[in-house]
Amino acid sequence: MLEKLFHLKDKNTDVKTEIFAGITTFMTMAYIIFVNPNILGVAGMDKGAVMVATCLAAGLITMAMGLFVNIPIALAPGMGLNAFFTFTVVKGLGVPWPVALGAVFISGLVFIILTVTKVREIIVHAIPFSLKKAITVGIGLFIALIGFKSGGIVTGNPETLVALGNLQNPSAIVTLIGLILTGLLLAIRVNGAILVGILLSTIIAMCMGVTKIPTGLGDLFSLPPSIAPTFLQLDIAGALGLGLLNIILTFTFVELFDTLGTLVGTLGRAKLIDDEGKSPILGKAMLVDATGIPFGAMMGTSTITAYVESGSGVAAGGRTGLTAVTTGVLFLLALFIAPLAGLVPASATAPALIIVGLFMMASVKEIDFEDFTEGLPAFLTIVMMPFTYSIAYGISFGLLSYTGLKVLTGRYKEVHWMIYVLAGIFILKEILALMGMKI
Repeated sequence: MLEKLFHLKDKNTDVKTEIFAGITTFMTMAYIIFVNPNILGVAGMDKGAVMVATCLAAGLITMAMGLFVNIPIALAPGMGLNAFFTFTVVKGLGVPWPVALGAVFISGLVFIILTVTKVREIIVHAIPFSLKKAITVGIGLFIALIGFKSGGIVTGNPETLVALGNLQNPSAIVTLIGLILTGLLLAIRVNGAILVGILLSTIIAMCMGVTKIPTGLGDLFSLPPSIAPTFLQLDIAGALGLGLLNIILTFTFVELFDTLGTLVGTLGRAKLIDDEGKSPILGKAMLVDATGIPFGAMMGTSTITAYVESGSGVAAGGRTGLTAVTTGVLFLLALFIAPLAGLVPASATAPALIIVGLFMMASVKEIDFEDFTEGLPAFLTIVMMPFTYSIAYGISFGLLSYTGLKVLTGRYKEVHWMIYVLAGIFILKEILALMGMKI
């Protein structure tokens, strides 16, 4: 049955590898189960209900991605987007959270229209080869930065922006030991090395007091709280009535490029799309992703998006939708074993993210840095993702510089017409912003 559903042999994989990969992906992104309620809780939403909404939305949409598209991509509420939801829309602009959820819902409908009309697919095909590879590398650095930060190896500094963390901190020690162990396991080609590394790191974390040792069933299982406080509480009419066009467009814009970067980068790493990004699975993946946004809003959470942490499952050997289905099932099970999932600290998953960053860096050798009109945009794409903590900004800088350099050097015919459209939108948005106007 699994062979018929996922075509494992055609993808040169097997059930064991796919399940290991799905567990690995879940372990590297399970933090969202606890982080998302804390962020949206600041907006005044019920944390218990948000936790349930997070698990349900992530679990069901990720399973849909696996079953209908057959790719190892997991989805969940996006980290940058939930922060924008809370701190910019609700806290900054004073928009009630149900109205903000309504704006998320509307942005999802816009996404579905863009997907059905093939506009999103045209955008993917329009992106040049060098930027596709740069997106993969940039996401790798972005993932690595998340790993170093969550593991306590890198910290913020008001004078130097970033600095070395306190390496005497137990969490940082767990991360460093886990990184060495995971690297060793990969070097000797242990199957499921990343997952084994996470589990070993968790055991070490327990021994060092970073996370607690379970002492009873209460530390392992619990019934999920009620989702009623957020379920179908979105206010679509309110979003339209307040004229939140700018907010809706922002949700749409950021989600478009975050998902674009994640899909191109992760599927490219898994060799499931060609170098031109032309594959029928991309359109299907975008449709599932777009459908997840209004579904998540109805459940009671901010924008659902494809997760860069899916790369950890790909690195563990995941090549089919069975990886995604496994991850989705674990999100649903997390409704009942949230305490158990909580035993895995960020310092135990940080090494996996860093290793994934290493894997995705490999694409940098395929970029033509000798051609400055290709090399500089690729470089800006790569570095601006971690430097701005945003995949979307990295892509924006890359596309604008690519277009500008090609035009100024008389090579404008090499630029796809859609790239000109996108560059024009970016420039218009900045001009209107300088004039004090919002779009």
